[in-house]
Amino acid sequence: MVWAFIVAALLDQKPLFGFNASSVQTELSWEARVDSSIDPRDQAQWMRTLTARPHHVGSAYGLINAEFMLKLYQSWGYDAQIERFYVLFPTPKTRLLEMGSWRAKLFEPTIPSDPTGKASSEALPLYNCYSIDGDVKGKLVYVNYGVPKDYDTLEAHGIDIKGKIVIARYGGSWRGIKPKVAAEHGAIGCIIYSDPRDDGYGQGDVYPKGGWRNEDGGQRGSVADMPIYPGDPLTPGYGATKDAKRIALKDAITLTKIPVLPISYGDAKPLIESLQGPMAPPDWRGGLPVPYHLGPSTTDVHLKVAFNWDTVEARDVIAKLPGSQYPDEWVIRGNHHDAWVYGAQDPISGQVAMLNEAKALGGLVKDGWRPKRTIVFCSWDGEEPGLLGSTEWLETHLDELTQKAVAYVNTDSNSRGFVGLEGAHSLERFLNEVVRDVQDPETKVSVLERAKARAAVNAAPAEKEAALTGDIKIGALGSGSDYSSFIQHAGIAAIDLGYGGEGDGSQYHSTYDSYDWVMRFSDPGLVYGGVLSETGARVVMRLADADELPFEFTHLAKTVEGYLKELSALEDSMRLETQEQNKLIEDGTLSKSFDPTKTNVAPKPKDVPPFLNLAPLQNAVARLAKAANALEVKRKSSAVPDSVLIATERALLGPGLPGRPWYRHTVVAPGLYTGYGVKTFPGVREAIEQRHWKEAEDQTVIAAAALDRLSSILEKASQ
Repeated sequence: MVWAFIVAALLDQKPLFGFNASSVQTELSWEARVDSSIDPRDQAQWMRTLTARPHHVGSAYGLINAEFMLKLYQSWGYDAQIERFYVLFPTPKTRLLEMGSWRAKLFEPTIPSDPTGKASSEALPLYNCYSIDGDVKGKLVYVNYGVPKDYDTLEAHGIDIKGKIVIARYGGSWRGIKPKVAAEHGAIGCIIYSDPRDDGYGQGDVYPKGGWRNEDGGQRGSVADMPIYPGDPLTPGYGATKDAKRIALKDAITLTKIPVLPISYGDAKPLIESLQGPMAPPDWRGGLPVPYHLGPSTTDVHLKVAFNWDTVEARDVIAKLPGSQYPDEWVIRGNHHDAWVYGAQDPISGQVAMLNEAKALGGLVKDGWRPKRTIVFCSWDGEEPGLLGSTEWLETHLDELTQKAVAYVNTDSNSRGFVGLEGAHSLERFLNEVVRDVQDPETKVSVLERAKARAAVNAAPAEKEAALTGDIKIGALGSGSDYSSFIQHAGIAAIDLGYGGEGDGSQYHSTYDSYDWVMRFSDPGLVYGGVLSETGARVVMRLADADELPFEFTHLAKTVEGYLKELSALEDSMRLETQEQNKLIEDGTLSKSFDPTKTNVAPKPKDVPPFLNLAPLQNAVARLAKAANALEVKRKSSAVPDSVLIATERALLGPGLPGRPWYRHTVVAPGLYTGYGVKTFPGVREAIEQRHWKEAEDQTVIAAAALDRLSSILEKASQ
């Protein structure tokens, strides 16, 4: 497929981090064989099969798909099995949204030109999983994206949320945050819609002419409070095996507090049009051809939802390839297979790329290759409702994984475009080398060069040269895919990778995320599916074959130093902003600036942030930088044992974050009010943001202790 590029890499003999000079040629030769065996036509055939019918967790076709993949893995020489868990998965039995004589359609009709995305009796309708049952009636208020700062704006306009139903547009945060914040402000119900400005004709032609969401397309999805804990709501912190003890439904704290329902923008238009009151701020106004008022509406809205609160079977397909030298060191590779409906892009585009990797590695074994470490391929079930399959598997096998897991490599959706890399910062150098050796199929340069080019174009003038010449920075991991439990609960170094940014449109969590849509708009010919296979295979093979595990800590030390500077800047900016805002409130300047013909409410003064003692964290960061540099000097003359390197990410675990102890990583976690979005030094950062000053200093000590544990490991290894 890319033989010229492969031969050039072999001749260039670039070093591979973690490999002795004598091993590099052999490794690159095996990787060249993998590239030659990757075939997007295989991926297209598997995608047709896996997306032929709806296949949510617990569904009949979900089982057929699991058994289909099991047979594939076994035919390629893997020791494979289906591991089953029993998880809470509510499905809707009542969905009603009405206003006077108007009633929402709540339906995605078949598009005649797309037989692969047709309406089906097996398909889950538009709904939000883990919403509670509810039957509420009240006036409607528009809350923009429904994040905490939006409620400050509403309060400033004198809009009372208590007893109201809110309507929020998708975006700005993860969907589960919207009903959570609404309930905290006294709302009795929440409606979420896709606004065409963000996800429709405001972006481009809509399906089927173009790739964007049409007026009937909606977005299903979970609204469980996953920033508290992911996985089965009834088995918090332990595996949902058949005989596991389950808490009562009423005690499941990750369920919403108010009923929630998603709708299309076709259904949202009459609701937005019904709103009265002040005009929404300019940046709150979407793309519907109606004025965007804040509300409330003059007519009551009636929202009613009820669910079948069933326990269903989740089927994880687990396939192992034993290591020849270190069988008890596991490189774990995963992508989920369940979808809300057909799920051709999310998740099957990533699943078929991973299957192509597994087939290619199985072929290498037949040719004589043996990985030094055990490789475990995992096709997860139940990711969409709340990372169910991966979380329950990890919680069930936590002790074994703590001993054996080297790293977890995750993918999810994939499409045409640029490489995206997130992960443990100790793997940043390693990932840069991987994408250096993969060719972009359209530009014929490496995907690293393309990523650097885009970074340079988007960088500030003073930073453009550094973007072109340095390593690309990998992103920190928040949540939203199956890596979460590995890094944030178990302290297993994790990677999330994929391609995207140049596909035409989005059908995220819609019936129209179909085979035809993917082939026309997302990744025609699955060309970038092939590139993902080449990338994923290299990551897995190099982790499995390295003479010394390719963890490197100077990048990590520099990154956490940047996170510490962000904390200091946050504290300083909050102090200055609070002082200035309090002065404007207290001397009446703010009130004098209000339009007297409109309702405005001045906020109350806030306490000014004190000067926090961040010294423990500052000292720990400085110690880590010194220890990381010393270890790199030592590694020039001798190797570091795998057991030491595997322990490094575990060292960053703490006792758990305040109010959500399932999340144990002290450096990265999903934000309590961002959902998928990451918070770095989360215990400290969120305490500052919430003005819990004593807690911020306590969390500083906890985070510093974690960094000191890591430094101790590095110092001992370098002696």
